[in-house]
Amino acid sequence: MLLFLDHGPVREIRLNRPPANALSLELIIALREAVESAPHNSSRALLLSGTPGRFSGGLDVPLLLSYDRPTIGKLWHEFYALLKALASSPIPIAAAITGHAPAGGTVLPLFCDTRIMADGDFKIGLNEVQVGLVLPPVILAALRRLVGPRQAERLAVGGILISPQQALAVGLVDALAPTSEVVDRAIHWCETLLALPAEAMSVTRREARKDLVACFGPYTEAELQGVAESWWSPETQSALHALTEKLGKKPASR
Repeated sequence: MLLFLDHGPVREIRLNRPPANALSLELIIALREAVESAPHNSSRALLLSGTPGRFSGGLDVPLLLSYDRPTIGKLWHEFYALLKALASSPIPIAAAITGHAPAGGTVLPLFCDTRIMADGDFKIGLNEVQVGLVLPPVILAALRRLVGPRQAERLAVGGILISPQQALAVGLVDALAPTSEVVDRAIHWCETLLALPAEAMSVTRREARKDLVACFGPYTEAELQGVAESWWSPETQSALHALTEKLGKKPASR
């Protein structure tokens, strides 16, 4: 589900779960473990990428519809743990958004240091509301930090998917590049940061990201319980099943 490629001190973690790099419980756990272990494996920066044309399709809804309540609860706990690992990583993380990145595909880059997206006929955005999901507060807070209150409200409440050019204009991504150059641009960003005086950069970076880490505060457990419970609301279940039917898939059996 993950490929690891080392570019000198920069470790690339490439999502590799065809066809859409959709997020299952197993992939979320594997990605969290990879992010947490990287600083202990001589990596000085991380690069999170996908396959050409597809970064991640977000949560694997057909699979998740087969999960029972305890498994859904565990999934959301692990997803929050992954986001916290990205936010609090002691080494910089660049997101190389190699293509489509709806919903969870947008969430992961929110907690990285920078976002470089493929410039093409791709979509990015938090479309959770459109498919019947409440946008978790910690994700809304990270979005607000990145694009500002008004744009965060517009994008989140409307569940809007936008183009790479629109994402650049509102600050959802930091740079665009041809699909074939996105990873190289992200590597260059990492190398530029690593060329700075190490202690000055690291300490300043840690201070600058304190507000992002603080999103995971003392109320996170109560928030998680609410997010997990909302998954089972009749409206959400109806919308998720309708989405699965639209995609021409059946909920996976377990």
